[in-house]
Amino acid sequence: MEKTEKKNSLAKLKGMHELSLIIIILVFGVILSIASPLFMTWTNIRTVLSGMSTDGLMTIGMAVVLISGGLDLSVGSVMCLSMVLGAQVLLAGGNPFMACLVILVFVAAFGWLQGMMITKLNLTHFIVTLCTMGMARGLVLGLTGGRSLSLLARLEDYPWFKIVGQGLVFDFLPMQLIIFLIVAVAMDFLTRKSSPMRLVFYTGSNEKAARYSGIRVDRVKIAACMFCSICAGLAGIIYMVKFSGCPVTAGTGAEMTAISSCVIGGCSMNGGKGTIFGAVLGLTLMSMVTNAMNLLSVPSTWQQFITYSILLVAVVFDVISQMRSKKKAA
Repeated sequence: MEKTEKKNSLAKLKGMHELSLIIIILVFGVILSIASPLFMTWTNIRTVLSGMSTDGLMTIGMAVVLISGGLDLSVGSVMCLSMVLGAQVLLAGGNPFMACLVILVFVAAFGWLQGMMITKLNLTHFIVTLCTMGMARGLVLGLTGGRSLSLLARLEDYPWFKIVGQGLVFDFLPMQLIIFLIVAVAMDFLTRKSSPMRLVFYTGSNEKAARYSGIRVDRVKIAACMFCSICAGLAGIIYMVKFSGCPVTAGTGAEMTAISSCVIGGCSMNGGKGTIFGAVLGLTLMSMVTNAMNLLSVPSTWQQFITYSILLVAVVFDVISQMRSKKKAA
């Protein structure tokens, strides 16, 4: 019995997508450290980890939406718009609590509106989030006049609030990284163990079957959209404090980073499959690739091509694995 259990556990371990990713990350890390001595310096590692925090929160939200069978192209623009709204509250004399409340209420309402249009009007996630992405970015430009907002003076009045985006734990770990890790660990546990997340998986796997079995599919989809927008809002708060302001270009391309990370991490574009841990590993690999291009002086004109090529390869592998699974099932 013990031998059988050991064999089963080993088989499960070998079949884990996460294990393959961990090996790839370690091998890539060794190669990169040889190619560039700067890679293994703590300054560089902390920069990479710090940069992962805001992208990581959006990746977690994107993973939940993908598991539910959806897609959100608006996360980067929603993050930027939430920052602008929060910054304007601060510049108008409001305190950080008011700014954060405005941000979280706004992003929750934004996600709810997206979910309602998707479920009640039977519109696709792609169309709805593509339009809201453009609308959110347009609001950013309209509210700011195309100029970045500075919060340097206002944040000096609230040193405790600056810790969220600029603080260090034990004098070397970025506080924003700690926040991201807490959210990631909590969501990974809930994804694997909680009943509500099972409903998300059932909905993404087979929406019709989920509906016939009594699951309120519309509520699940709306909740997934709201959660993704809330994650974008949290990322916006951290980004705003980290850079003491709101660049109008903030969040540009963040949706592609989040989608790429999730797909590389094992989330299916067809829904019903994926883990938060896998998505975080996918983001780690994507961050290492971006860092490698910067360290090796790859021209910025080529970096976008490489990033989107990685996304295409990940999607192709996802489609191939789905086809193989269907053939085995048949």
